[in-house]
Amino acid sequence: MTEKAYTYIVQCVDKTFYTGWTLDLERRIEEHNSENSKTKYTRKRQPVVLVYSEEFDTRAKAAQRESRIKELSRKEKIKVIQSKNPQFTP
Repeated sequence: MTEKAYTYIVQCVDKTFYTGWTLDLERRIEEHNSENSKTKYTRKRQPVVLVYSEEFDTRAKAAQRESRIKELSRKEKIKVIQSKNPQFTP
């Protein structure tokens, strides 16, 4: 059985970005928008909106991609988002 893992970027209400990875994308976005979110960053910046995601066949690949995206500047992250969502405007 092949495991699906996702790297994602959400845009917070203050227009900042949060990047992470997960095995269940829908659940994770719901968690980010929960009052009891364990992620301090997004808990203070709700609601968040999913603006980008990539699917991988292993956790390791998703985590590696997350790490690479986190190293990018805001401008570079916007280019990544727009590569899959050309209409995105920050």
